[in-house]
Amino acid sequence: MGIFHRLSDLLKSNVNDLIDKAEDPEKMVKQIIVDMQKELNNSTQALGKAVASERTAKKQYDQAAAKSADWEAKAKAALSAGDEELAKKALANKVKADKDTAQYKEMYETISQQTESIRTQVEVLKSKLEEAKSRQAMLIARSQMADTQKSLAQSTGGFDASSASAKFDRMEEKVIQKEAQAQAFADIAADEGSSDAEAFEKLENASKVDSELERLKAEMGL
Repeated sequence: MGIFHRLSDLLKSNVNDLIDKAEDPEKMVKQIIVDMQKELNNSTQALGKAVASERTAKKQYDQAAAKSADWEAKAKAALSAGDEELAKKALANKVKADKDTAQYKEMYETISQQTESIRTQVEVLKSKLEEAKSRQAMLIARSQMADTQKSLAQSTGGFDASSASAKFDRMEEKVIQKEAQAQAFADIAADEGSSDAEAFEKLENASKVDSELERLKAEMGL
C-alpha cells in the first residue's frame, strides 16, 4: 500500500507552498504535473489489480453459494426418496459449502471496500491533476510577469534620471551654440554679398553717368 501513502501525501501537498520554495517556479510547476501523472498511472494500475481481485473473490463467493444451494437441493431430493442417510451426507456437504460461502463473502466484501477506496483516491487524483493543469498556464504566466517586473525594476533602479536630464541640458546648450554660429556665418555671408552688390552698382552708375556726359558734350559740340 506504499503507493497510496505517497498518493495521500501528494493530495495533501499545497501546490502554492511548493512553488514558493522553488528556485524556478515554472520548472517546479511542470515537475508537479509530471509527478502527479506518474502517481495517477501507478494508482490506476493498482485499481486494475484490485478490480481483478474483486471479481475473482465474487466468482468464488458465487460458486460457493451455488454449491451450497446444490447440496440443499440434493438433500431435499434424498428426503423425498426416503433416504435420510443420503440426505444427511448432502447436508454435511452443504454445511461445508456454507462455511466456504461465508468466508468467500467476507473476503469479497473486504476486497470490494478496498477497491472502492482505491477508486475514490484515483478519482480525487484525477481531479487534482486536472486542476493543476488548468492552473499551470496561469502560474507560469504570473511567474514570467514577475520576472519581467523585477528586471525592469532593477534596470530603472540603477538609472539616474537627474543625471540624464543634466546631460540633455548640456547637449541642448551645444546645439543652441551651433545654431548661433551657423546663423552668424549666414549673416556675415549675407553682408559680404550685399557690399559686393553695392560696389558693382556704383561702378555701373558711374559708367552710365560718364556715358551721359559724353553724349551731352557731343550734342553741344564741346
